Amino acid sequence: MKVAQTIKTVREITVWHEKCAGMETVLDDLFNSLYPNKYLEDRITNAILSETEISDNASADLKEIRRKMRHLENKIREQLDSMIHSSHYSKFLRDSIVTQRNGRFVVPVKNEHRGEVSGMVHDTSGSGATVFIEPQAVVDANNEIKVLQSKEKDEIERILSELSVMTGEFQDTIKISFDSATSLDIIFAKAHLAYKMKASRPLLNADGEIYLKKARHPLIDPKKVVPVDINLGSDFDSLVITGANTGGKTVSIKTIGLLTAMAECGFMLPVSDNSKISVFKHILADIGDEQSIEQSLSTFSSHMTNIVNILNIADDESLVLIDELGAGTDPVEGAALAVSILENLRKKGSKIASTTHYSELKEYALKTDRVENGCCEFDVNSLRPTYRLLIGMPGRSNALAIALRLGIDSEIIDFAKTLISEEDTKFENAVDSLETARKQLEDEKQAIANEREKTEKEKQKALKMLSDSEEKSKKEIERAKNEAERIVENAKRAGNSLLLEIEQLKKEQAKQKNLDEIARKAKRAMREQMDKIDDFSDSLNDDGEYVLPRPLKIGDRVKIQSLGNEGEVISVDSNKNTVFVQSGFMKLKAEIDDIRLLGEKKQTTKQKSGVRSVGSSKMNASAASSVDLRGKTVEEAMMDLDMFIDSVLRSGLNEITIIHGKGTGALRKGIHIYLRKHPNIRTFRVGTFGEGEEGVTIAELK
Repeated sequence: MKVAQTIKTVREITVWHEKCAGMETVLDDLFNSLYPNKYLEDRITNAILSETEISDNASADLKEIRRKMRHLENKIREQLDSMIHSSHYSKFLRDSIVTQRNGRFVVPVKNEHRGEVSGMVHDTSGSGATVFIEPQAVVDANNEIKVLQSKEKDEIERILSELSVMTGEFQDTIKISFDSATSLDIIFAKAHLAYKMKASRPLLNADGEIYLKKARHPLIDPKKVVPVDINLGSDFDSLVITGANTGGKTVSIKTIGLLTAMAECGFMLPVSDNSKISVFKHILADIGDEQSIEQSLSTFSSHMTNIVNILNIADDESLVLIDELGAGTDPVEGAALAVSILENLRKKGSKIASTTHYSELKEYALKTDRVENGCCEFDVNSLRPTYRLLIGMPGRSNALAIALRLGIDSEIIDFAKTLISEEDTKFENAVDSLETARKQLEDEKQAIANEREKTEKEKQKALKMLSDSEEKSKKEIERAKNEAERIVENAKRAGNSLLLEIEQLKKEQAKQKNLDEIARKAKRAMREQMDKIDDFSDSLNDDGEYVLPRPLKIGDRVKIQSLGNEGEVISVDSNKNTVFVQSGFMKLKAEIDDIRLLGEKKQTTKQKSGVRSVGSSKMNASAASSVDLRGKTVEEAMMDLDMFIDSVLRSGLNEITIIHGKGTGALRKGIHIYLRKHPNIRTFRVGTFGEGEEGVTIAELK
């Protein structure tokens, strides 16, 4: 079944691709490697209906075997039905029904009369009051059924073996098709992801150049992520990012690494158009605190272990990402070590992006060729980061300003400032001046951009007014031309109409007879259509509220609405709200609410003795041996069925009938899955002819 589903999917992909024909794409080779196999698909699906069911049409022999089995079963039912309705045997029976035990047809006999019915005892009820006897008259027929069941099993094995061999013969094309379909699925999955991320195709290079426009980290909520512009590898090879905590420094270098890896895996990137990304031999990263008590590694030791590995691997084809370089140890030594590590990696030709709080690294970036400062902007007034990455500007930690805003006494802040060296103070002041100048330039740039946008809108508005005026003039001229043509056309049409009327007057008398004949035919056709509508309305099921015009009585002609069977009432139990109806050879049991009254008993109709079947437990046996689950959802049906089985187990019955209807088959499938796992169900099967067929399931209890 999985093979059939696979080749069906391959066929559907091929059909879809044929509808898209007309344009060559780079995927054509993959689509051309799909080999639909409708022959094998049909052979499997026509033979196997479900995990537990083989179709009658799987082979001619299987169809003949099952036909013989049904014939024998009907023959046995007729014999047993004649027996249970005979005056001699009916007094020995517990119930006038036919059932099955161990796959053989039996009748329930009172234990005290077991000697009155010759045959084989196959089972007894839980109370011991009833024995299930296979009458001697049907032993041979039951034996024949057993033989046919064995042949049926052998034929099913042969069919499955034949299908397996056939599938093996096509294994090469199936494997090729599966691999191609898998590759197409991955490609289309990447396309769906790109659409979801609003991604674009980057410009690839192998020169270490990265220029990401409005890059968004793909794992952050699109409503919260702040797009950043990142460049590296063109004007400078090393980027030192500084700034306050939680300002977005780590996210920036993670974005560089993740987007680089995505591009190398063939993904489109969540960036603006014309962004550049490079293909690297190595992407080396030390991000996060890997402190481990078990391994006795401190934060500093953990970082240094990673950096040792990075230094051993890094070359001119490597992208190196280091978070908080030199942190976790003495600030003076940590800063010196950080500068030395960056210089070593830079000399190897690696492209580097690092975050830090050390002012020494800011100075290093200012003084060293092809090393650039970057910072994540922070609003001191609101104490909130803006998450904007600014290239070319060193960042400030803003520790003193943040502490003051949070409520630290100003005297403490002032004393802390005296402890900062004069050079550091000058450097921070210079950075502050640069930041102020940058903001001023940005404000002026934004004002100019706003003015340009305003001017452009005015220009577009004027151009639109001019275009609308010209379009309106053209439409007026066109409308006038069309109106003139319409007047001329109407005049011509009026003249032609007068000429036709004169001609028609001459022929009117001759055509009168023909018109009468046409009218008669139209009326006759209308009557036929109305009759069809009436017939259709009469054939519809009455699913609305229906109330019997009077109480039912024996001999009434009725219809069982849910089954569609018509028959005569033979008994009514008002207390239990049930009625027994003789419909042909069957005696059916139904609820009074499910009955539609058709009329009085027809005197000329002779009642025929019916064949009573095991499968219709809902109709033949007591209400306790069957359950009707039609119209319920699978979940509701499972709850009702579970409660029903519990009650049946207490009553001592060995077989139950579950009525689920045919429908789409979803309810039947759910019930079969449930029965297969139930600890108290020995076996189950779909009803046969006369039992309700696929509309019911017969289950045997342990």
